[in-house]
Amino acid sequence: MNLKNQVEWALHCCSVMMGLPQGATLPAKVLAEFHGVPKEYLSKALQSLSQQGIVIGTLGPNGGYRLAKSPDEITFLDIVEAVEGKRSGFSCAEIRGNNPCLPKKHKAGKPCTIARYMWQADEAWRTSLRGVTLAELGRQLAEDVPAEVLSKSHEWLVARG
Repeated sequence: MNLKNQVEWALHCCSVMMGLPQGATLPAKVLAEFHGVPKEYLSKALQSLSQQGIVIGTLGPNGGYRLAKSPDEITFLDIVEAVEGKRSGFSCAEIRGNNPCLPKKHKAGKPCTIARYMWQADEAWRTSLRGVTLAELGRQLAEDVPAEVLSKSHEWLVARG
């Protein structure tokens, strides 16, 4: 499975929005600068997050984005599906029906075996992402990232937000 870059960007943006003071927002330009990604493409991902109710976007000179819900109510799957959509990463074209050894007008009795395994794997992946919230990410980041880096990052973002 190959996810768009915007999925990674959206996850990172949501992770930094967790630390915003109540009512504060971060402009797309600031988020793009902080992460070193193109603003135009990041803006599309942020709009997708907004359309799905994950973030709230405000317009104007003091506009920007903030989380629309508590971090414990937002899963990685919510963010991935906002950017990528909810469809399976696997699409079965039923090429098994092209088998020249099949009798004429053969109708398969079950969905393709390969497709069933692929859909099962896709559901396992989605179940895993459904089990990870932004709140859990925040706890893990507090363990993985030095406190000084987290503090400086927070100050940098709030000063520009």
